[in-house]
Amino acid sequence: MTHTMPRPETLAGLQAEGAFYVFDIPALAARVAQLRAALPSGAALCYAVKANPFIARAVAPLTDRFEICSPGEWAICKAAGLPGEKAVISGVYKPEAFIDALVGDPGFAGTLTVESLLQFTQIARAAEAAGRRVPMLLRLTNGSQFGLDEADAEALIADREAHPSVDIAGIQYFSGTQKTSVKKLRRELMALDDFIARARDAHGYDARILEYGPGLPAATFEEDAFDPDAVLEGLTAALSELRYTGALALELGRGIAAGCGRYFTHVVDVKRCQGQNYAVTDGGLHQLTYFGQFMGMKHPRFTLVNRADEPADEVWNLCGALCSMNDILVKQASLPRLRVGDTLCFENAGAYCVTEGMSLFLSRDLPAIYLREMDGTIRRVRDNFETAALNTPDYERK
Repeated sequence: MTHTMPRPETLAGLQAEGAFYVFDIPALAARVAQLRAALPSGAALCYAVKANPFIARAVAPLTDRFEICSPGEWAICKAAGLPGEKAVISGVYKPEAFIDALVGDPGFAGTLTVESLLQFTQIARAAEAAGRRVPMLLRLTNGSQFGLDEADAEALIADREAHPSVDIAGIQYFSGTQKTSVKKLRRELMALDDFIARARDAHGYDARILEYGPGLPAATFEEDAFDPDAVLEGLTAALSELRYTGALALELGRGIAAGCGRYFTHVVDVKRCQGQNYAVTDGGLHQLTYFGQFMGMKHPRFTLVNRADEPADEVWNLCGALCSMNDILVKQASLPRLRVGDTLCFENAGAYCVTEGMSLFLSRDLPAIYLREMDGTIRRVRDNFETAALNTPDYERK
């Protein structure tokens, strides 16, 4: 399945002032189809909602599972009507009241991850109180604050019969994003394979599911030298080497969502200071957060809408609207002479940009959000949102 996204010019007129995002659902569907075709047959796809909650309802029927990492994300997914049985409730901190509410809800049929011995105890207690058996995945640590040490995970597996209210269905592992090394992916998978084999040999435990987050990369910057398709091909080859024969799920966020999004921002001022050209936009780094970007030192893929064919005979620094010298979108970009009112379209903004930036800094408005549906229609799913009220204290509160 292939899909060509519409030219930026066809979308730039959605609004003349204020930055906005457009998420292209046909491009999203095409990306999922590409992953399905490249990955081993039967491998399930799990969408990490944190990458972009605005496309969660569109991506849910395309994937097999979805991962949420907070009570807020769970509320978003419920409001979108996502099927609870496909939910994987992850997160290094799960408030105990949240665990109790989930486990105590007879309609909840999802899976919870375990990131600590305390979380295991809390889930087991809630399941026993609710009189039900709850499936869980033991998340193994990658050497960070996330997950369980292997010794702790193995101890839980060895003692699993003492906790009939929980079902240790399998193992989860995630070690980061934008991974371009196939060797690293293979090392991680072989280590997981060894752990599962050790648990089987030592404790008679057969993991029914392995959920692995490969952190597939998205080619965001012009300087990117890796081939995302080659990384995907290498992942598939590494998966084929596993001795483990149970169900496999691949948890992806950026790897699914990055390419479906565009960010539009407008030039609101131009100036020349000490021999340098500057263009100020109504957006900025609080809304466009690419992994690995630092003060515009890398060049994201972007277009000067309606003027791409003009000679790029000047050098410009593109800056956002924040009162911070760090708010630089692109440094030293070759462009035609910029004018107030010009529109810039940044590609590959489908993952994290919409929620990961410093969105409340300076109380700027949040951008409007549009979805381009499968039939090509454009749906506005959020207006520009004023944030001042969120940063205003209630001096009358008792």
